[in-house]
Amino acid sequence: QVQLVESGGGLVQAGGSLRLSCVASRSTFSINTMCWYRQAPGKQRELVARINSAGSTNYAESVKGRFTISRDNAKNTVYLQMASLKPEDTAVYYCNADGYYIGSTYVKLGYWGQGTQVTVSS
Repeated sequence: QVQLVESGGGLVQAGGSLRLSCVASRSTFSINTMCWYRQAPGKQRELVARINSAGSTNYAESVKGRFTISRDNAKNTVYLQMASLKPEDTAVYYCNADGYYIGSTYVKLGYWGQGTQVTVSS
């Protein structure tokens, strides 16, 4: 089991920045893929960014160039640095421990945090 606790959300004006943190209850060293998702009211949850253990990252097109995902395994923490925020970035942001490898087999974990609200005013 992995418990994930997000923090860092809040209210910010358009063009501003926020940094979200996700602290895991155990070492993230063995978790290959960590992700940030978001869910806006009335919309489906969507993948925002993912990072693997090698540091490779992927981003949703809507946040490329504005958001940066990073991880610090020594602190069991994953970050999402958000800049140039837009009102359409308003959502609850969730941290996700996606899975890990045993040999060449990817084992899905699917652990989620409780979410942190990000509100961007225009």
